[in-house]
Amino acid sequence: MTGLPTAPSEKRLGLVIDLDTCVGCHACAVNCKEWNTGGYHAPLTDERPYDTDPSGVWLNRIHTFEVGEGESGRLVHFPKSCLHCEDAPCVTVCPTGASYKRSEDGIVLVDEDMCIGCKLCSWACPYGAREYDQDAGVMKKCTLCIDRIYNENLDEIDRVPACVATCPASARHFGDLADPQSHVSRLVEARGGFDLMPEMETQPVNKYLPPRAKGGQAGGPGSDDKLMPAAGGFLAWLDRTLSD
Repeated sequence: MTGLPTAPSEKRLGLVIDLDTCVGCHACAVNCKEWNTGGYHAPLTDERPYDTDPSGVWLNRIHTFEVGEGESGRLVHFPKSCLHCEDAPCVTVCPTGASYKRSEDGIVLVDEDMCIGCKLCSWACPYGAREYDQDAGVMKKCTLCIDRIYNENLDEIDRVPACVATCPASARHFGDLADPQSHVSRLVEARGGFDLMPEMETQPVNKYLPPRAKGGQAGGPGSDDKLMPAAGGFLAWLDRTLSD
């Protein structure tokens, strides 16, 4: 099986996603698909795209939930991709070493030359973030657009993941979550950013900012009872929903 880095990386590059401002437009997913179809993981193939039962490889997907009822109800759009976990079970379960976590920045990648398409990583991932490419016979996943963020031929402002660059609502933020003074770390601190399904103990690098309560107050775990008919608030409900 594959091992994780023996020491924490100096950088933990990742995303912070604001559930309060995401409008569910899917621009992030579409631009992710476009960039990666011609980039690091090219191509991201599709099967029967114009049939009644299409399927394909998407490294970023958006789920939309109806939360609450009546005047307290709202739609919450929930983007989800690889969370680049510190204790990544997709890495430790890989029998060939194809799935690995970089020691320099914490990004989890797949070496397609070593991948045998056994899908063990997809079964081990509690977030459903792995994609099997039927044409290539290998697993694919979000790379944080590693071919963009380190590309010195691009202007510095463009050295961010494609999903971040294209978000019209500025709901996606990219940076170093190991640096407490970074923009993303300050966002997490100010808005009560949380881990997805913390009970899985994978220590995801990516964080989510909770929806604000109606009236503009920043929400936190269990802080917005009006959002949810069930006890425990939005985060508890979301955790149960994604665990089903």
